Amino acid sequence: MQTVTLLGSTGSIGVSTLNVLAQHPEDYRVYALTANRSVERLFEQCQQFKPEIAVMLNEEAAQQLADKLTAVNSTTQVLAGEQALVQVSESEHTDYVMAAIVGAAGLLPTLAAAKAGKHILLANKEALVMSGSLFMREVEKNGATLLPVDSEHNAIWQCLPVGKQQQHHFDGKGVRRIILTASGGPFRDYDIADLESVTPEQAVAHPNWSMGQKISVDSATMMNKGLEVIEAHWLFGLPSNQIDVLLHRQSIIHSMVDYVDGSVLAQMGNPDMRTPIANALAWPKRIDSGVEPLDLVAAGRLDFSAADFEHFPCLALAYQALNTGGTSTAILNAANEIAVEAFLNKHIKFTQIPTIIEDVLAKVPTREAVSLEVILEDDLLARHCARELIS
Repeated sequence: MQTVTLLGSTGSIGVSTLNVLAQHPEDYRVYALTANRSVERLFEQCQQFKPEIAVMLNEEAAQQLADKLTAVNSTTQVLAGEQALVQVSESEHTDYVMAAIVGAAGLLPTLAAAKAGKHILLANKEALVMSGSLFMREVEKNGATLLPVDSEHNAIWQCLPVGKQQQHHFDGKGVRRIILTASGGPFRDYDIADLESVTPEQAVAHPNWSMGQKISVDSATMMNKGLEVIEAHWLFGLPSNQIDVLLHRQSIIHSMVDYVDGSVLAQMGNPDMRTPIANALAWPKRIDSGVEPLDLVAAGRLDFSAADFEHFPCLALAYQALNTGGTSTAILNAANEIAVEAFLNKHIKFTQIPTIIEDVLAKVPTREAVSLEVILEDDLLARHCARELIS
């Protein structure tokens, strides 16, 4: 039986992961569950899965959870704060760490899991976007197993040459490019002029996937896909000119690998995150995820179109940051988090998100990402700069 620590158990990825785990109680046991401040949902999860430890980033929420668990005579220990997230990620009592905390808050515990040589199921983008070189170095150095959970990267993973998955890079032989597919989000058919007036409520209404607010807005701007391009660079060792993005509105083909002999291998399935979660959990085996089989007759057709940088300027900014290198991708990510938060709070327009990111990239100098300290310093500088631009 494998033990699992779930970082971000109350988010959409966390809930889907627990759904898969519940179907295989003889194979997996939950060691730790963590959340930010969602007391009621984590309380319910603790009652069902009975983890040894529950962690809440917010201390007040942790006390509320502890009181509720004590009232029902639960044996789950409640911890609080960022260091507690690190503690459960590197614990000798856990085998698998599902890294599903959204945003920069997930970086330190995911890095701790890499240093401890864990099986890391990577759904947190920021570990690679902010500190790709440093993170991959720790994975290799400590013998960690890195398994991508993002549907696009998991699809690429499944289409790699046999035996290549754990090398985290291509040797240049046989692969022409990788193709990340994107739904295009809720505004894919809008005229650019109409984007000026879109609301947060419209932006979070994704046509195909059920996701949290921040990721839904990132999908609407295509920054989500830009961050995935950066992730793919580090996961698979390819330069930006061998990583393409293609709009595919049905979200049935999750990504593809284009080989030099003319073959294109695609991974297909219904748009449900339980599929890549189950694949990463059981690799190299396969287990039931609970997802309905794909019915191609019912799907009827598969549409594709180019990803237009004019329509999706955030995607262009992500490629720019990747090509610049250093802390540029951390600066990009930080500026985006602040801009998206401001948009959700109705402080800025949707079309101001890429403008703010571009201005922050221009104002905050890029440095070589030589250490975690440098990365976090530039992350803070970028956040401060973005807030000043918004205020």
